[in-house]
Amino acid sequence: MANLLVGIDVSLRSHAVQFMNDSGDALASFSVPNDLTGAESLLQRILHSADKYSSDMIRVGMEATSNLGWHLAHFLNSRFHEVSQFKAQVFVLNARKVARFKKGYDTLPKNDRIDAWVIADQLRFGRLPHALTSAVQYDALQRLTRTRFHLMKNIARDKTFFLNQVFLKFSGLRQDDPFSSLFGATCLAVLQELEPEQIVSMSIAELVDFLKEKGKNRFDNPEELAAYLQKLARSSYRLDKAMADPVNLSLSVMLSVISTMEKEVAKLDKEIEKLMKSISETLSSVKGIGPVFAAGIIAEIGDIDRFSDHNALAKYAGLVWSQYQSGEFESDETKRLRTGNKYLRYYLVQAANSVRRYDSDYAAFYAKKYSEALKHQHKRALVLTARKLVRLVFMLLKTKQLYTPPERRG
Repeated sequence: MANLLVGIDVSLRSHAVQFMNDSGDALASFSVPNDLTGAESLLQRILHSADKYSSDMIRVGMEATSNLGWHLAHFLNSRFHEVSQFKAQVFVLNARKVARFKKGYDTLPKNDRIDAWVIADQLRFGRLPHALTSAVQYDALQRLTRTRFHLMKNIARDKTFFLNQVFLKFSGLRQDDPFSSLFGATCLAVLQELEPEQIVSMSIAELVDFLKEKGKNRFDNPEELAAYLQKLARSSYRLDKAMADPVNLSLSVMLSVISTMEKEVAKLDKEIEKLMKSISETLSSVKGIGPVFAAGIIAEIGDIDRFSDHNALAKYAGLVWSQYQSGEFESDETKRLRTGNKYLRYYLVQAANSVRRYDSDYAAFYAKKYSEALKHQHKRALVLTARKLVRLVFMLLKTKQLYTPPERRG
């Protein structure tokens, strides 16, 4: 079977294109604009060359470079389906793998034309990912779940920055939080409305009244909490007056930013839940995997038939570990490979953290891995629990059956 291999190096305004045959001969090299006219022109040149060189199969490859090649990939994929005389596949390649493949050619320069040639050559060698499939509902879901991922990462980063500012204002509170959360309503009220010096000078009765009001009388022992808070205030560093207002403003601004992003996440969650009602799935039958986590997983997996087994799915998610062996030696400690779909990995880890709170099997597995880990116990145990969850996700999506929790099994 003769192949026409089309390597495309995508960019914002134009695409560099390389045509190649099975022998590695360069057939044509040119560029097209990154717009609908350029896509139409490229399609016609591909079909003309396939006919000219009597190609049975057309293989088009491009890197997953942001969203710059999204329109072209889906345009070609949909139009190829309308052409009956050729078989055609579109591949979206991992940019890191393309870069590693290029390292085999140690004398190649770095430019768009050469990069397109390298992509075409990688198509020739094979070992390619699954070809692009048309699944608009998954793509639509991805826009929401990936935006949510982006916001959640920003919220986590901004909360870390906020906590650094808290240490400047009230070092003792940052070191030894007497509340259940530094981002709880009562703790934030203390940070926003009181200075450590004020806390020290207040009577226990005044501080208890403040805590009762802000905590809506939910504290079991407000007198003990007030006394402990005063102790932390006395031991805290004193902030220079010139720094007090800037630090307070910084805390106020960061809280506003965090609050705004959390509201936007809530909007996304609502829309995700609405979209999920039109998708038939059984992941939500697992207690702890709600519609949002299910959406994040399904949006990245797409058609489960793309994966031969749960090991292939785990590799796609980047939940696999390297092996270090030489002669008679094999290391007991291995590192997780820093590859795979980061969005799928994120939602699997988040789902695993939620499932372990409700499912006894996953709770026991997490506890076992936590006890075995020498360092980073929670993180390591959680990632391993996510790897265990991959098996369940694969089975549920493959069989379309509902999950039976441990307590209901015969």
